[in-house]
Amino acid sequence: MADAPRDRRATHGFELPLLLFAGFRSLIDQLHAELAVQGHPDLRPAHGFALQAVGTAGTTAGELGRRLGVSKQAAGKTADRLEALGYAERTGDPADARRRIIRLTPRGVDALVRSAAVFEELRARWAESLGAERLGDLEDALRAVVPGPAFRLDAAGWFGG
Repeated sequence: MADAPRDRRATHGFELPLLLFAGFRSLIDQLHAELAVQGHPDLRPAHGFALQAVGTAGTTAGELGRRLGVSKQAAGKTADRLEALGYAERTGDPADARRRIIRLTPRGVDALVRSAAVFEELRARWAESLGAERLGDLEDALRAVVPGPAFRLDAAGWFGG
């Protein structure tokens, strides 16, 4: 006997972005709760985007602003905050003495490494809850409808702008 089609309750278009955002928010909140336990209680979601945007090679404030979708001045303030918290430092650019490069400190690298591990644990929890195949289908479906590069770091600027 074939499986009967599942009834879906009536939904409205506005629910989809809210559900996607709620899933994102849930993951980020759980990440930051765990990072606080692991020694990073002062790290905020916007800092995570900024740490990713700085990357392992470092960057200038202007490029950081472009990556985050904010002004150079806003990026400079973000870099100031990361520096004050010990996640980043400014160093001279060997190629241009006028430029300063924002680089991750060992604490910043530690935060990113721990974040990656926590995200793996959170994904495993979702797989346990939904089933690995359903989670894979969800990820495939999202990849199919997300245009262009899926991993943009300008969410803070996009929300704020």
